[in-house]
Amino acid sequence: MFKIISLLKFIICILISFYSFAHAEKIRDLTSIEGIRDNQLIGYGLIVGLDGTGDQSTQAPFTNQSLYNMLSQLGVTIPPDTNMHLKNVAAVIVTAKLPPFSHAGEKIDVVVSSMGNAKSLKGGTLLMTPLKGADNQIYAIAQGNILISEKINSQKKNHFMRLDQVNSGRINHGATIEREISTDFGRKKIINLQLNQEDFSIAQKISDMINLKYPDTAIAINSKTVQLNTYANNTIQVHMLSNIQDIDIAMPSQEAKIIINPRTGSIVMNKEVKLGTCIIAHKNLSVIINRIIHQNNTNLKNSILNNKSNLLKNINNNYIENEVINNENLNDIIRALNSLGTKPDELISILQSMKIAGCIHAKLEII
Repeated sequence: MFKIISLLKFIICILISFYSFAHAEKIRDLTSIEGIRDNQLIGYGLIVGLDGTGDQSTQAPFTNQSLYNMLSQLGVTIPPDTNMHLKNVAAVIVTAKLPPFSHAGEKIDVVVSSMGNAKSLKGGTLLMTPLKGADNQIYAIAQGNILISEKINSQKKNHFMRLDQVNSGRINHGATIEREISTDFGRKKIINLQLNQEDFSIAQKISDMINLKYPDTAIAINSKTVQLNTYANNTIQVHMLSNIQDIDIAMPSQEAKIIINPRTGSIVMNKEVKLGTCIIAHKNLSVIINRIIHQNNTNLKNSILNNKSNLLKNINNNYIENEVINNENLNDIIRALNSLGTKPDELISILQSMKIAGCIHAKLEII
């Protein structure tokens, strides 16, 4: 009986693996391990060495105050009534990400952003800046020269190139880790795999494929979590996860979705989007969508050609009539509406109306 069950599992594994060649992704690309993540660090510091592009002391008094405090710690005493009008110093916020399993002495990149009214941070040097975590403990020390990415803009009137000075930059390997973050990896018997996107079917498939390799190990808790039962041993868990992350998962068909960005007017859709029958009237525009089922390829081809011809004829009359015959016709409708000068907000309103009327069989998401 045990041999029969093992043989059936082997056959299922072969069939699933064969199917996965059509469209499959590895578990490492679909999930992350709970508790293994980056940690955010933040600090406040000073940049010196600027070419007259630093903070103005009258509008950013905290810069001078920080400079006083730093100089006093270095043994330099400045009279309290002294007004320093320095233009080569700027106050900045320094941020970084502390990777998981980092060790003391490793280098990480930092991002430096101006918090005053400095014109540019180009050519500046960040002084020693402690970087703290959410627990207010110092985990890294940042210092170094800042790299600025300058944008080149073309001025058509004067016919010359101008460099736009930016107020943020990076320091590659600009911080040294001083404190390590302890984790409980390898100490617990349970490991949770978190799906990047919640999906019950994918969670169940991941559980099934893991159980084929490690029987009675994985359980799909919900659409977001797959639980692994293992041993509280670091070596065993590392070996197990290295094998599990390389398992291929056959992906189901995509969810029909339309993504709209009202700020840029961009619209992105996948091939699963389908249309139904409806009539939309918006201001001086009329959109008539007829769903016709064709019996053979000849009629389908002729209908496509007639639709495109009618679409072009009716653009000048602000009238659009389109027969829905494949999944790409929504793109044709959007192109025609854009040709008529439809504004992005009007186009979004039309798509929302089509969704409410049941004409669009897809998830409409506005970002």
